[in-house]
Amino acid sequence: MSTAASAEPGSLRRLWLLSAALFVPSLGAGLAFALSVGSGSHASVYAASLPDGSSVVPTAEAPRLVLAANSEPTVDQISSAWVNRTANRTGIPATAVRAYAAAQLASPAACHLGWTTLAGIGWIESGHGTHGGSVLQANGETTGAITGPALTGGLGRAMGPMQFISDTWNRWAADGDGDGTVDINNINDAAYTAARYLCAGGRDLSKASAWAAAIYSYNHAQWYVDEVYKAANTYASRAG
Repeated sequence: MSTAASAEPGSLRRLWLLSAALFVPSLGAGLAFALSVGSGSHASVYAASLPDGSSVVPTAEAPRLVLAANSEPTVDQISSAWVNRTANRTGIPATAVRAYAAAQLASPAACHLGWTTLAGIGWIESGHGTHGGSVLQANGETTGAITGPALTGGLGRAMGPMQFISDTWNRWAADGDGDGTVDINNINDAAYTAARYLCAGGRDLSKASAWAAAIYSYNHAQWYVDEVYKAANTYASRAG
């Protein structure tokens, strides 16, 4: 396990919003989370690194499963005991914990994507689907649509708990809970889509440079990489 950041996730999000407001004065800080939308491109080199020259990516205990013989992992087969324990320790809603865990398990093994990385992004982007008073329902749907302000350059608006713009969503969207639908407002689908996006191009996120590049591709700013890293490490430390 990597060394956890000392700041609480709530503090991290306030710092992120402040940073966003400084970078883009035209947006109110309370809505600045919508900037983190990803462009859909995956250049081979990004000017990003882990904070303080670290070479250790956020890691935590792998999700535990309750599996039938010869079955593939699904959202419903993740151990409820593990989900509830992790939710209680980290403060992440249990529905979100399950979604991040399922997305980790569904991602390519060679990608080495951890659920804490998705949790770090989910916290920064929408407070795990709770921005603006929204609540995550048991099926992964948010009670209210989480929609950002209109973005420049014809990008439209970022949407959902992981804040995708339509072009990126249309390219990478996937059914994360096996219900036959793909919904940008469902954290199961959004987390799995984020996992596909982060792992694109054969990335190995156990490597610091690849991890930083993946997060940078989600939002092209070093401060965003830093804050996701801090949040992910905090959750890893809390999860134990």
